[in-house]
Amino acid sequence: MNKQKIAILTDSGSDVPEKIRTTYDVKVIPLKIIFEDGEYVDKVNITAEEVYDRMSEEIPKTSLPDGEMIKGMFDEIKAEGYEKVLAVTISSGLSGTNNMVRIVAEQYEGLDIFVLDTKNIGIGAGFSVVEAALQASKDIEWDTIKANLQKGIEKAKVFFHVPTLEYLQKGGRIGLVQSVLGSMMNLKPIITCNEDGIYHTVAKVRGKAKSVNKTIQLVEEFASTAKKYNLAVAYGGRTALKEAEAIRQELKSKLPDYEQFFFDQVSPALGVHTGPGLIGIGVQILD
Repeated sequence: MNKQKIAILTDSGSDVPEKIRTTYDVKVIPLKIIFEDGEYVDKVNITAEEVYDRMSEEIPKTSLPDGEMIKGMFDEIKAEGYEKVLAVTISSGLSGTNNMVRIVAEQYEGLDIFVLDTKNIGIGAGFSVVEAALQASKDIEWDTIKANLQKGIEKAKVFFHVPTLEYLQKGGRIGLVQSVLGSMMNLKPIITCNEDGIYHTVAKVRGKAKSVNKTIQLVEEFASTAKKYNLAVAYGGRTALKEAEAIRQELKSKLPDYEQFFFDQVSPALGVHTGPGLIGIGVQILD
């Protein structure tokens, strides 16, 4: 245990690698997924796969964790003897979760809580959680950790290749991504979060194979200045697994100097907005 007892809290839209979650006892606020037959808790009683399987019939909604639930998690953290909390959330530009956590944190007594808006989503946000966990475990000064995490936001990036924009449109998450024209011309947009943490298009490429290649190229460019970096591939559902595996192998040969390579499904809540077949390639600069 670290000497200053710092808890790590995040939400289920930040895809934290399972190994990190269990090793560092990362607490996760689950987002909710709402189908007509009821509410499900992200990653608790519904998997991404189940969400995708049902999407041809019904596109669910997602909802924020309520204040009570967040307060309950702070209560648990305090009861476990922690004094400080690093709360790392997905972008405030894509979800009200950050704001909700901040409001509860401001009114909460007995814990020193730092809330970080990653301006990112999925493994892009998950990278900041990994960093928070590592720094908290090393007994680094509290104010230094906060400053490091703030600085680290722009060092993490995730690029998404989405087979169709239909789900982003229906979920109202389209942000700055132009949609209608693209689908007619088989243009595949590559999406990332801009500095305000809102989805925007970094490239439009005709056809799937070229889109994936371009995404890999963008990751290479982002990592080109770094000597140390983490990589990640996140995939949406069975249909994308094989392709994700191939991308992992290609990245390993093109960017062999990675420290850690994370490979996992995207969270069900993210899958709702992007649909099946999503591939996210993430990179985090460490130096």
